[in-house]
Amino acid sequence: MIYQRFVEIGRVVYVAKGNDSGKLAVIVDVVDGRRALIDGPSSDVRRSVRNFNDLYLTKFKVNIQHEIAAKFTESAWAKKIASKALKAQMTDFDRYKLMRAKQARNRLIRVEMGKIRKAHKAQK
Repeated sequence: MIYQRFVEIGRVVYVAKGNDSGKLAVIVDVVDGRRALIDGPSSDVRRSVRNFNDLYLTKFKVNIQHEIAAKFTESAWAKKIASKALKAQMTDFDRYKLMRAKQARNRLIRVEMGKIRKAHKAQK
């Protein structure tokens, strides 16, 4: 029979020894070959480093994403929050410069669209 229960991030463990004995927790991070950082918010197990000898591995696993903060900053929601924060910090002159830059960009777009429309009408 192949061994199925591996020490891995997200593995649900049964705490056998210590103050939290009899409760379920999840491995959040592996510290070294003998210890793991566990957490169990639903079972009132505080985040702590525990020895593997105090834990029993279960067959259950929860998907835990590492580097979630970095992934969140790449999301559209985080970019929108950052944009709003940046806009809130703008001075009056910064807002004026932004307005002028938008006007220049829109003017270029309008000119190019006019050229495309003119070329399209000439083809008909």
